[in-house]
Amino acid sequence: MKVIFAGTPEFAAVALEAIHAAGFDIPLVLTQPDRPAGRGMQMQASAVKQFAVQHQIPVAQPISLRLDGKYPDVAKEAHQLLQTTPHDVMVVAAYGLILPTSVLNIPRLGCLNIHGSLLPRWRGAAPIHRAIESGDAETGITIMQMEAGLDTGPMLAMQSVPIADHDTTGQLHDQLAALGAKMIVDTLRRLEQGPITATPQPEKGVTYAAKISKDEAGLDFNRPAVELARKIRAFHPFPGTHAHYNGNIIKIWQADVVEQRSGQPGQILAANPQDGVIIACGSNALRLTELQKAGGKRLPVTDFLKGFAFTPGTFLNSPAPT
Repeated sequence: MKVIFAGTPEFAAVALEAIHAAGFDIPLVLTQPDRPAGRGMQMQASAVKQFAVQHQIPVAQPISLRLDGKYPDVAKEAHQLLQTTPHDVMVVAAYGLILPTSVLNIPRLGCLNIHGSLLPRWRGAAPIHRAIESGDAETGITIMQMEAGLDTGPMLAMQSVPIADHDTTGQLHDQLAALGAKMIVDTLRRLEQGPITATPQPEKGVTYAAKISKDEAGLDFNRPAVELARKIRAFHPFPGTHAHYNGNIIKIWQADVVEQRSGQPGQILAANPQDGVIIACGSNALRLTELQKAGGKRLPVTDFLKGFAFTPGTFLNSPAPT
């Protein structure tokens, strides 16, 4: 079976590697254009492109696939490439470009998507983040047959995994990437044997996982501590969460919920090596356990306090109420 692969980040590269290792013929890889990254903002190839180049797989990087979009000539060239590249199916994982119907209809067996949630919950761009942020007990991988709607296609395979109390998006990402890679190989092998019965997604339970914005990264200590702890885990490693203290931006990478103590939301209740940094919230409190100041390194709270002082009784983010 010949498989065209479309994907961009590490999540997709794990799947591409598995498909390659399983012996499927990959005549073409689509991925996003190289982009500046790192402190030097040097042009960097995607994880998918890096793997493809290392294994001499042809790569195309169209900026758009929409014939009616801003770059019709680019899209037309990409369509022609897909139409003239012999293949049976396209596998898509975190590609980052919308596949119009004109592309979905090209492969003989259509396009299969590896999606990081239990559909129809968390359709959209950031399913792993939103599952943790919302306190879901489980998530998983869905392999679906793609159609024009946003993650609305019928399902070919699904497998769940529990979300542990201290899972971050980074940790869950790696677990789901490995699971998605295994599942797509299994699905392709089944497809080689004949058609797979697809299950329509339920009409109930639809939620949308909006793309994560840096504007969401600030912590509002009026919210319950348990909600903020989930957000810290959900935004780890990107974009991270933060609070302000005396003109400094303090990134907060890890925190635990502790029982309610006296104090108003945002008030520093303790800041010492024994207790750590404890912040009152709308309900209960947060013990901050890993912090980072601008230009500094991420540090355990005991090391952070050696070079940065919090004054108990003062407030993160806002002055004391009058």
